[in-house]
Amino acid sequence: MKDQLSNRINSLPVSATLAMAAKARELKEQGKNIISLSLGEPDFNTPDFIKEAAVQAIHDNYSSYSPVDGYLDLKQAICAKFKRDNNLEYKPSQIVVSTGAKQSIANVAMVLLNPGDEVLLPAPYWVSYSAISILAEATYKEIPSTIETDFKITPEQLEAAITPKTKMIFFNSPNNPSGTVYSEEEYRALAKVLEKYPNIYILSDEIYEHINYGEPVFSFASIESMYNRTITVNGVAKAFAMTGWRIGYIGAPEWIAKACTKMQGQITSGANSIAQRATIAAVEAPVSKIKYMVDEFKNRRDIVVNLLKEIDGFDVNVPEGAFYVFPNVAAFFGKEIKGHKIETASDFSMFLLEEANVATVTGEAFGAPNCIRMSYAASEEQLREAISRIKTALN
Repeated sequence: MKDQLSNRINSLPVSATLAMAAKARELKEQGKNIISLSLGEPDFNTPDFIKEAAVQAIHDNYSSYSPVDGYLDLKQAICAKFKRDNNLEYKPSQIVVSTGAKQSIANVAMVLLNPGDEVLLPAPYWVSYSAISILAEATYKEIPSTIETDFKITPEQLEAAITPKTKMIFFNSPNNPSGTVYSEEEYRALAKVLEKYPNIYILSDEIYEHINYGEPVFSFASIESMYNRTITVNGVAKAFAMTGWRIGYIGAPEWIAKACTKMQGQITSGANSIAQRATIAAVEAPVSKIKYMVDEFKNRRDIVVNLLKEIDGFDVNVPEGAFYVFPNVAAFFGKEIKGHKIETASDFSMFLLEEANVATVTGEAFGAPNCIRMSYAASEEQLREAISRIKTALN
């Protein structure tokens, strides 16, 4: 019955991360002891002070429809957070709260992109950027990078990629899947290029901003010449271990925020009322409240990087943020291991699942066909066991 479905859905790829997670669950149900390093989900519980705010909201009877763009006091709290953490001045009328940062990104794409418009995606990029571009009937162009450059693009690459059809570029720092963090100097150099092209809009996805291990994350919109062309996307899923609460938000030029509110009003309306009240507690809290999680992620990163470097064929850099490593595994291409022919990163990822019982995600889904993504949002014990299994399977 596929021919009865819309061209839109038939052209849409399945999320590689969700597909691998489903495959891992299926094998677990068959009794296999699978260690999943495929999903980007913190393994911590939501902090108690946030849960208490949600319970209070239930007692306070926040059970009616919320405003489409979010409660005013939440939007005010988000404005204060942007000022405190990012040196960004937004008014509540520039904030739209959505059902997760993924909806925030989709809203922006739907209100800015027309058929035939082009979106630039510095690769590697989060899998949904390309899919959302397709849904908006735009085309996307990858700007490749390599592990040797810490998966960063150069101003020269950006300039060469721009065409008369280019309408948007998606930046993501700290990056999913690579953990790369762009410095202020690097972002300013890219902005110098974009200053020549005033009709290009920038989506800056900063969902991992607090999970960084060096300098504080620099917001692209804080570059004065970029402020009126940048949509800053954030949310509480990653830093506050609130993936299931489904709250994301944007700070944007007011005319874009209004358009996103109009779009959302016809798709989902306002985000979950209880989750919004809990989010006030999250964004108002000092960043020090979640430092224990960030410290643990850094410890796990160091463990994983050091252990992977001991395995011949894994080329690993040191990510500066998020909770992923993104090793280059091209050294295994063209080889046969235990009856598995390894020609691609997808082949290698399936080999690890079937022979080592470790779920990873192929880099092909992220625009980096020589790599695989491994999440270290798992316990130290699981991480050590997973890499031990990989080592054994390859030996």
